[in-house]
Amino acid sequence: MRPSGRELNQMRSVSIETGVTKHAEGSCMIRMGDTHVLCTATIEDRVPPFIKGSGLGWVTAEYGMLPRSTTSRMRREAAAGKQGGRTVEIQRLIGRSLRAGVDRVALGERQITIDCDVIQADGGTRCASITGGWVALRLAVNKLMKVGDVKSNPLVDPVAAVSCGLYAGQPVLDLDYPEDSEAGVDGNFIMTGAGRLIEVQMSAEGATFSREQMTELLDLAQKGVDELVIAQKAAVGA
Repeated sequence: MRPSGRELNQMRSVSIETGVTKHAEGSCMIRMGDTHVLCTATIEDRVPPFIKGSGLGWVTAEYGMLPRSTTSRMRREAAAGKQGGRTVEIQRLIGRSLRAGVDRVALGERQITIDCDVIQADGGTRCASITGGWVALRLAVNKLMKVGDVKSNPLVDPVAAVSCGLYAGQPVLDLDYPEDSEAGVDGNFIMTGAGRLIEVQMSAEGATFSREQMTELLDLAQKGVDELVIAQKAAVGA
């Protein structure tokens, strides 16, 4: 029934390769099917002005898509002179999702910026960015702990994200682009490794959905996040 031939509750193949850039304090390439995202983490001994002097750390994110990450060339946002609304919304989502898994007191007054660059897009780029972003964040924090700049692990729980939706009337896990573009309902589910919800983005397009269907999608998302957390932990050696 699915264009890819996957089962309704089957994820795309997931791989997370770490240490892919030389200079970043943490980096990985996450591949979820044909969606590939480069995630890097940068540590800075500064924080935004609104928390300066508070002793709290900060995690933020930036997101972008390369011009040929899609089937036709997109103009670089830098050439347009500003970021698009979608880009701003996604990078804010990534930042607040990752902060939900951080003890900002334990992190100390420093900032970690997660850069997520979409190399190839086939649906679910924001979910892949959050999932890979946590891996880059964890690797950067490991370096802080190794040199003694951070005494206790500030990452209280993994954070991962997956998309689910109603495609051809059926609840499906981890939508690729052909499904996402045709889905009557689609949603992004961001969760902790312990199964706590951070954010749910759901909307109907040309259809509505019932409470029971939403529960089905949530159950699918839990299955997907559980699998992603296993992949994250394997990538960072946890």
